[in-house]
Amino acid sequence: MYSYFIEKKSLKNSETTHMKKIILIIAFIFTGFFTTNAQEETFQITVFISGLDSNEGQVLIALHNEKAQFLKTDFKNAITKITDKKVTYTFKEIPKGEYAIAVFHDKNSNKKMDVNFFGIPKEAYGCSNNAKGFMGPPKYEDAKFMLTANSSIRIEI
Repeated sequence: MYSYFIEKKSLKNSETTHMKKIILIIAFIFTGFFTTNAQEETFQITVFISGLDSNEGQVLIALHNEKAQFLKTDFKNAITKITDKKVTYTFKEIPKGEYAIAVFHDKNSNKKMDVNFFGIPKEAYGCSNNAKGFMGPPKYEDAKFMLTANSSIRIEI
């Protein structure tokens, strides 16, 4: 009789262990499913720049995602070749959010905006929303846009 209780007890332990394994497997499956769906959705921003006065040099494009870092530190950037006095560039895998774009025509390809004695740019520049500065550089508030889908931004220099 004692052996009957031992067999029954080990059968219950075996069933419990088996059930725990099934629950763990289901938990792993659902964890993987929810983790995959929780990945951040990304988009593309295609920038069309026109109004360049020559094909000389290159265009530097800066994508900004913080007001405090606008025109200081880029979130992403690119250096592009000019063709037919125009530039097209696509930023890929950009998370949903608020951004601003600044560009300038680096005619002498020195990778910096040349300015005169008073700090006024010698090279053509522009921003998203064609934002213009008054007595200074354009403001983030004027250049910002929301990215919620693939987007095209046109900038006239």
